[in-house]
Amino acid sequence: MMVGIDALEAAECGMCWAAAHSVHDDCTGELRDLMSAELLTAYYHAFNRGDSAAMLDLLAEDVVHEPSQGAVRTGKAAFAEFLAHMDRCYKEQVIDPVFLTSPDGARAAAEFQLEGEYRRTDSDLPPARGQRYRLRVGAFFEIVDGRIARVSNHYNLADWIRQVNEPA
Repeated sequence: MMVGIDALEAAECGMCWAAAHSVHDDCTGELRDLMSAELLTAYYHAFNRGDSAAMLDLLAEDVVHEPSQGAVRTGKAAFAEFLAHMDRCYKEQVIDPVFLTSPDGARAAAEFQLEGEYRRTDSDLPPARGQRYRLRVGAFFEIVDGRIARVSNHYNLADWIRQVNEPA
C-alpha cells in the first residue's frame, strides 16, 4: 500500500492506535498499513519539528539504526546520541514523504527529499559553512508491537559532498 502524508490526516483506529500504539490481531491488513503509515507520519512530523523526545517515544527500546554510512547502533540511548549529534551539525527537513507498507504492517519504507543546512563540521567531512543541500532519501523500517524496531536510512553521500563543496 502506498500512502502520502496528506492521506493520513483522517485515518484513525481507536482500538489499535491507542496511547500504547499497539496493533491488535483482529485488525485488517489495510488498517495495519494505515497504522504503519501513521507511525511513520508521526516520526517524520517529530523530525521536522526537531522533537527528538517525540521521535524516541515511537521507537522500540532495542531499536536498530542502520545508517547509510557508519556503524549500526542498537537501543534508544544510542539513537538519542545520534540525534543529538545530527542536531549539532545539521538542520534538516523531510519534504513530500511517500510511505509503502507491507500487508501485515511489519515492514514499511519511506521515500522523500531531504532539505538541509550543514551548520557544524561533522568529523572528517568537508568544512561546514552553512551550505544548503537537497537529497533523495530512502528509509526502511521494521515495526513491532506498534513501535519502530529498525530504521535503515540510505542516501547518496557523494552527491551530498558535491553539493556542500560547491561555491556559495
